[in-house]
Amino acid sequence: MAETTVFRVMLRMQIFPGMERDFEKVWYSVADVVGDNPANVGQWLLRSAEEEGVYYIMSDWADEARFREFEGSEAHVEHRKKLHPYRSHGTMATLNMVFDLGRERLESGG
Repeated sequence: MAETTVFRVMLRMQIFPGMERDFEKVWYSVADVVGDNPANVGQWLLRSAEEEGVYYIMSDWADEARFREFEGSEAHVEHRKKLHPYRSHGTMATLNMVFDLGRERLESGG
């Protein structure tokens, strides 16, 4: 059982009706702002299978301190400005990963 130190951020966004595809395109077009940050180790855009117009943005970071540094940066403020016109509201949850079973299986060859 290998413990990991990944810091995960999960955003839940409610997108205005009819703007979902435009939101997806804009998110994809600005994703490098997050992905190019050396502390970012992965990011995903997910569409809810149960709630119309709900998206989750997940990103993994090397640690919380470096995520918080990015969160307060001018690059992130500009990134958010491009996404805000599409959402009616959203929430953020931050998580400390305890175990990554996929990584454990990969590293063990199983």
